[in-house]
Amino acid sequence: MTTNGVRIFDQRTPEERDRPFLPGMGKTWLLPLYDVFSRVARVRALHERVAELADVGAGQAVVDVGCGTANLSLTVLAAQPGALVTGLDPDGQALRRAVRKARRHGLPLTLVQGYADRLPSEDASLDHVISSLALHHVDDEGRTGFAREALRVLRPGGTVTIADLAGPASHGEHGGSSERGQSKEHGVIRSFRHLPRLGRSRVARSPVVARDHGDDLVALLAGAGFGDAREVAHAHLRFGRVTFVQATRP
Repeated sequence: MTTNGVRIFDQRTPEERDRPFLPGMGKTWLLPLYDVFSRVARVRALHERVAELADVGAGQAVVDVGCGTANLSLTVLAAQPGALVTGLDPDGQALRRAVRKARRHGLPLTLVQGYADRLPSEDASLDHVISSLALHHVDDEGRTGFAREALRVLRPGGTVTIADLAGPASHGEHGGSSERGQSKEHGVIRSFRHLPRLGRSRVARSPVVARDHGDDLVALLAGAGFGDAREVAHAHLRFGRVTFVQATRP
């Protein structure tokens, strides 16, 4: 379906139509609160950091994995209107909200309903794979599939840039940041301190988030064949740590 420069496709196989997934807010009925929650938490600062790290150029092809309502995709397009951005998410309701937002902003965007372990691109056809606060919703098998798919779809020299939760913060870690982009990381920290208590407690109790995904993501990408996988920035939040991980396809 094409709507004023916004295209939406369903790439799920018949077998995948009943495949379970974890919605962005944990429950499908909470989806109307997703963008409100993001605004209150000022998650845009995190998306802007991902876009800055990815440094997408005009005409470059990008897939945003776990795009939800397309906040990261639209941030990339706002910074680089000439980019060719595709958002991928299993949640059809979230994608329909993304369509309305992209139309409202007048930005061209392709949206695909599907899963992180089967990216909607040909071999060596992309310049960037990006993702923000999505992979902690994916199980181990799905994350392994995502890493292999990222390597497959990227051109040599293409990059994968991920921001995700990396386990609970220790006492005294709430204000730290890497030297690179220090002021921006502090902005993210201040923003997340204002998360609603319900959201903070959900994250803190999550068995998926309880592991240190910072190290996991580096190992995950290295295991898939990315030779230079590394953490390039991080932020310590009241309820946990956000890591920014990047790697280049050899």
